[in-house]
Amino acid sequence: MVAEDDLRTVVEELRRLRTRVPQLTGALAAGVDGLVVAHDTPGVDPEGLAALTAAALGVAVRTTDHTGHGGLRELLVRGDRGYVATYAAGRTAVLTLLAQDRVNVGRLHLEGRRAGARIGELLDAAEAVRPLPGTAAPARPR
Repeated sequence: MVAEDDLRTVVEELRRLRTRVPQLTGALAAGVDGLVVAHDTPGVDPEGLAALTAAALGVAVRTTDHTGHGGLRELLVRGDRGYVATYAAGRTAVLTLLAQDRVNVGRLHLEGRRAGARIGELLDAAEAVRPLPGTAAPARPR
């Protein structure tokens, strides 16, 4: 579970990303397990998109492993009317972006990679301070 402040920060990053790349029609941060962390996806079911992203990641990871190309960094799918781009976001999350067909793909990658790194840092840090089940929560400084 992500703390409210961290969740707000992730949502703000998704909105800023959509401002920097006006051709984006949606942005989703999700766990690699297919669970939604945060989203700004008007008109698209975020839970369905997160689940489909997890399924696509499974195939993509197996493909990079099988071909010896290392760990998955990103996945780009182009349809008749636009793009779906997924970027690694830390150890356990991904950023999925939906973009119109007229998007500058280089800009999409530049901004998507940067946002994925920022979101990944935030989620990884939040996960690091979360106590494991059966352990005491860390003491907070006063």
